[in-house]
Amino acid sequence: MPKVSLTVNGKPASAEVENRTLLVELLRENLRLTGTHVGCDTSQCGACVVHIDGASVKACTILAVQCEGADVVTIEGLAAADGTLHPMQEAFREYHALQCGFCTPGMVMSAIDLVQRNPQGLSDKEIREGLEGNLCRCTGYHNIVRAIAAAQQVMHGKVKELPRAAE
Repeated sequence: MPKVSLTVNGKPASAEVENRTLLVELLRENLRLTGTHVGCDTSQCGACVVHIDGASVKACTILAVQCEGADVVTIEGLAAADGTLHPMQEAFREYHALQCGFCTPGMVMSAIDLVQRNPQGLSDKEIREGLEGNLCRCTGYHNIVRAIAAAQQVMHGKVKELPRAAE
């Protein structure tokens, strides 16, 4: 079996895997990083989104062996060492942008990539369009869009602190 070596959440990782092993399986089963979820097995839901070399990728669509030497960030790698949440994670918490939480890791990872690729900012419509491929069965997306809109202000340095959600 081939050995895959990569960096995951800033730390070196390696594992022997079958050629057909998906990245999501490597993360969950070999590395025990279970925040990356398997929702549909057909790459439709986005619950398995991670960042590979800075871009969001559905981890169920790529083989682990294709990630040799890659830098992978999962939801577990976003918070600071002291536990401070990433601005997007904090926004999802503050704006009640989750219910059951199953889609949340993939949604957060996709949202971070979307915001980083659009430094000029995003309208609510652009946020909704940018989230195509990430499904949530519990929310109406309204609070998810609000959270991303708020987090983008912090991520782009327009404000220092996340605006509080209206009660």
